[in-house]
Amino acid sequence: MQKPWYKTSIGRFRTIAICEGISFLVLLCIAMPLKYFANFPQAVLIVGWLHGFLFITYMFAGLDVKMTHNWSLKKTFLAVVASIIPFGPFILDKRILQKEME
Repeated sequence: MQKPWYKTSIGRFRTIAICEGISFLVLLCIAMPLKYFANFPQAVLIVGWLHGFLFITYMFAGLDVKMTHNWSLKKTFLAVVASIIPFGPFILDKRILQKEME
């Protein structure tokens, strides 16, 4: 029987990665235009704070996965780079994390 996703470090990391990726896209595609084109800076304040929290959580979850699954330096580096590129967490999930869950 397979463990629930939240009981594995990879499952938790995948969930946090997707949430962090969505928050980054919302920040770039919704909050930033609202700030600069609609003069609504509160959007960046709120979404930016949420994204920052998710980014820090992503880094801690990634460290947990690295230590638990003995990830190589290359995989760890790719996970860090994926967090700063738009759509990066989704690509990371598709190419690495889904395979790790199996």
